[in-house]
Amino acid sequence: MLVAIQKAQGKIKPTHLMYKANLSHKLLNSYLGDLIKRDMAQELQVDKVHKFIILTDKGRDFLIQFRKIKEFQESFGL
Repeated sequence: MLVAIQKAQGKIKPTHLMYKANLSHKLLNSYLGDLIKRDMAQELQVDKVHKFIILTDKGRDFLIQFRKIKEFQESFGL
């Protein structure tokens, strides 16, 4: 989910995120609630109709660290 938000320039509509992450509405709300609680994403209500999910600095830092771990793992064939 964080990667999908990041690929959308750090801001994405909830429905688009649901499609990009290939999740049901129920799972999207569950996972999104966890990300918001951990301060990795935020909901931004622009007006009564438009809502966006944005990536926080903590979410960006997590993705950077995750990529470093993944690169380390791949370099040692783990």
